[in-house]
Amino acid sequence: MSPSLASPTSAAEYLTPSGLRAALRDGQEIAVLDVREAGRIARRGILYGVPAPLWRLEILVDRLVPRRDTRIVLIDDDESLAQPAAAKLTRLGWSNIAVLAGGIDAWQAAGLEIFTGTNIPGKAFGEVIEHQKHTPWIDADELQARIERGDNLVVVDSRTPEEFRNFSLPFAHSLPGAELVYRIGNIAPDPETLVVVNCAGRTRSIVGAQTLIDAGIPNPVVSLKNGTMAWLLSGRELAYGRPAALAEPGGPALLAARGQAGRVARKAGVRHISDEELRRFEAEQEQTTLYRFDIRSREEYLAGHLPGWRWAPGGQLVQATDEYLATRRARVVLADWDGVRALTTAAWLAQLGAVEVFLYQPSQPSVLETGAEPIRTHRYRPPAPQISAQAALALARTGKAVLFDIEYRAAYERRHAQGARFSTPERLPEFLPENRDTTIVLFSADGVLAQAVAAELGWQTGRDARAATGGTHAWAAAGLPTGSGADGVLTGDDDRNISPYNYADQQARDQGFLDYLDWELGLVAQLDREGSPDIRLIA
Repeated sequence: MSPSLASPTSAAEYLTPSGLRAALRDGQEIAVLDVREAGRIARRGILYGVPAPLWRLEILVDRLVPRRDTRIVLIDDDESLAQPAAAKLTRLGWSNIAVLAGGIDAWQAAGLEIFTGTNIPGKAFGEVIEHQKHTPWIDADELQARIERGDNLVVVDSRTPEEFRNFSLPFAHSLPGAELVYRIGNIAPDPETLVVVNCAGRTRSIVGAQTLIDAGIPNPVVSLKNGTMAWLLSGRELAYGRPAALAEPGGPALLAARGQAGRVARKAGVRHISDEELRRFEAEQEQTTLYRFDIRSREEYLAGHLPGWRWAPGGQLVQATDEYLATRRARVVLADWDGVRALTTAAWLAQLGAVEVFLYQPSQPSVLETGAEPIRTHRYRPPAPQISAQAALALARTGKAVLFDIEYRAAYERRHAQGARFSTPERLPEFLPENRDTTIVLFSADGVLAQAVAAELGWQTGRDARAATGGTHAWAAAGLPTGSGADGVLTGDDDRNISPYNYADQQARDQGFLDYLDWELGLVAQLDREGSPDIRLIA
């Protein structure tokens, strides 16, 4: 790390571990940003730390912490990344910044709770639900026996459509979490049909089953204990590449779903706001953070959404809240297009307790935006030069350039520019060639992250660092050679918490499943030790 980068120009305050713990409980807005890469966070972190890696802040911070004077606490292992992160955020316009004194090292030394894994608040929430509400379940053997007997049952997979296409139970229907109440009446119209909800592990099976139970659907409902992990551990097979077609709601089933969702939302204390209240919330964004989400399917969002509203599929917004927002005690407004999906999502967010949740039913808007959510990025350094895919290939073939991919390891393994190696952005300086005349060409999926990292790398090292225009997408679109696999990975799993599903060795995979399930089951005890006052489940 450049010495000058390590010395912030900001006047960031220090907050002791006990001070941070108290701040998390004082009822005021606060965002705790962990500025390490995700894989490192997963090995040792704190409950409410939100991943916001230092070298990715320019792209992430607007979405995670939109209000500039939000109280932000930056954490890492030992302040070595938090200090430059404070300097960066100060320069970008955020003004209320503190650094955790001594980092996670000091937090752990103070005897405070250390968590491992990812999306911890959401996954712990699922375990609390099962623990307190005694969500019923069946195991893989019983499910198989019922199927073989020809029992009247249906299995619904509450993960995202993308995850469903990757793998699924051979007989399951894709029905993501926010879609459960909305569409279950069309999949299981017979009230005697047993509904079994599954996911890859535990959380979304439990939350999904309890969603249907709390909604009061007439069917018996259970979760599949330990999901597809248990199915594989029992020696059974999964299906791959199945289409994730969603049943279309309508008629009496939709009317029933609206009534069920409305009752759950009211019990959770969630209400609709008027056009006037929404305008007031928007006018108050400089004083109170406001997040506005559309939780419908990707296809519906792309076809038309309210201007400025972000997409967050409902089930993911509950399980992976820390991927969408960082400010605790903020206002969250969900667009209610159908009287069902936003209501059930809002009810769970209200019970999770970290934010204040509202619903907004759009009137007939005169203007809708189409297409993907625009991502706002900030410029921290003078822009780096860009280079076309063809020019980068020509330089690399003559030995005048080296290629690095810096997006994410998983994306690199799927496809990368041939000859590129993978490094997390923060460790990239370790792998630069000794010859300072060599051009460094950086790739990310679309070139956006590469531009920010190339600018920082060039500023730190004085090297000729360039961003590949259009990134890996443009390289592949030009018909240039691509590679796949992990041979060029230089930084291990620094940027990810590796899933046991990715293990090639079955014995290692199965042990990974068992370790994961033990970890998830242990989250309730960890919450008890940590003391988490937010969760308030409805009866």
